[in-house]
Amino acid sequence: MVRSFLRRRRATSGLPVPDACTPGLHALATRHLLLHTPVTRLDALAAIATGADPEAQRWQGNHMDQVVPDTDTRQALLRMGPAGATPRWFIKSNPELAKPFEPSPGMPEFMVCVHRDTGRYAGYLELDHDNGEIGGILAPGHRGQGLGAELFLAGAEFAHDHAGLPTVRAGTATANVACRRALERAGFVPAPGPARHTLPDGRELDTVWYLHEGPASTCAGR
Repeated sequence: MVRSFLRRRRATSGLPVPDACTPGLHALATRHLLLHTPVTRLDALAAIATGADPEAQRWQGNHMDQVVPDTDTRQALLRMGPAGATPRWFIKSNPELAKPFEPSPGMPEFMVCVHRDTGRYAGYLELDHDNGEIGGILAPGHRGQGLGAELFLAGAEFAHDHAGLPTVRAGTATANVACRRALERAGFVPAPGPARHTLPDGRELDTVWYLHEGPASTCAGR
């Protein structure tokens, strides 16, 4: 079924694409990426799918109920996006995905990432306001293109200019060279932090830490 609906003629779904911060909603853009607070359940589900592949889970180690394990479903979601990248008939067939996204209590601030040229879901960014830490991931088809630096630069901007944090931190596995290079290109510098991290699936990884500092302010989204 998932494969078949991708072959059908596409029509614009008309799902919202925020382009400015409003109360309870953030939006910001880089050269190639648009990031915004999830508006619909589809936004959130597709964002999770961007980091549900085996390569991403090598570093994230989430439990299976926290990801989208089915390959066909995952790939289908990554061919979608708000506005014209999602078939109208798909939303009619799955009306629950067009319902407003409601974050769980205590959930970090979460932003879905869309590629500006294609309109497709491209990743996500999250910020834990309590400890000032960010994390993010790009979908498989958007890796290896220099977009990681844009994603983390957006994370720094979100923390400083939207969430009012003068300092933001990010940790990653020592062996995750791509992530480390992206952080460094985004202006993050090495910082002290825990040398080991236990993933949700119980694996332990050696870790390195980075920080980014900047003037703090808030926006209409807060």
